[in-house]
Amino acid sequence: MKKNRIIFWITTSIIFLWEGLMPLSTLLFKPEYATVGTRPLGYPDYFAYALIVFKALGATSLMLPKLPGKLREWAYAGLTFNLIFAVISHVAVDKNISYILMPIVVWAILAVSYIYNQKIQNNS
Repeated sequence: MKKNRIIFWITTSIIFLWEGLMPLSTLLFKPEYATVGTRPLGYPDYFAYALIVFKALGATSLMLPKLPGKLREWAYAGLTFNLIFAVISHVAVDKNISYILMPIVVWAILAVSYIYNQKIQNNS
């Protein structure tokens, strides 16, 4: 049981830092770089700003242990869709293997977080 919680919190913290805190800090402290990842893919600037806000909300919701299960499920789903579409966008537009692999790696970490969240919920 303790091992499950440790794995959950490590993976969830990585997701929070990568998907929530880093994009939000970019928007707040270096806003000129907020669209660096989406502009080359052909997305409008407002899409990057909305993506940053929703990623921060989703990643933050994973860190709240008292959040109702359905909201946490929606956060996992939203972050998963974000990562899937990031892979699709990079495959379709720039075909850069490192840009394609990064969301896959982050998704794998998110999947481990989800699996261990389910283990914790089932043991409670």
